[in-house]
Amino acid sequence: MKLGIVIADFNREITSRMEKKALEIAKKLKVKVDKKINVPGTFEIPIMVKKLLKNKNIDGVVALGAVIRGETSHDIIVAENASRKIMDLSLEYNKPVGLGIIGPRASWKQAEKRAEEYAERAVKTTAYMATLLRNL
Repeated sequence: MKLGIVIADFNREITSRMEKKALEIAKKLKVKVDKKINVPGTFEIPIMVKKLLKNKNIDGVVALGAVIRGETSHDIIVAENASRKIMDLSLEYNKPVGLGIIGPRASWKQAEKRAEEYAERAVKTTAYMATLLRNL
């Protein structure tokens, strides 16, 4: 099985930990990470998810990002739109996309606490769903 991973560089202190954990879990599951792409922020994740899902050699994609609560509703807009588009792409290409995006409304402290857990669940879910879809 081959997965792609898309990582948002915004809030890199958090997403670098997510990236490290995702790669560790993929190795543990004996899943090959065929492509790893960094993008500026969570808002840019969907376009790279689409690019990877079009690749016939990719069985699924893991999306990693951290959207931290600010003083406006910007975090809600970014997280909700990215999540919605990622789900739409998964259905369009009939391939799983593991949603490892922390937020919206997460504090920095909450994001630090959740980083590894979100990455691990995203990789495990993507691998599991790719196997299910392949075996149908």
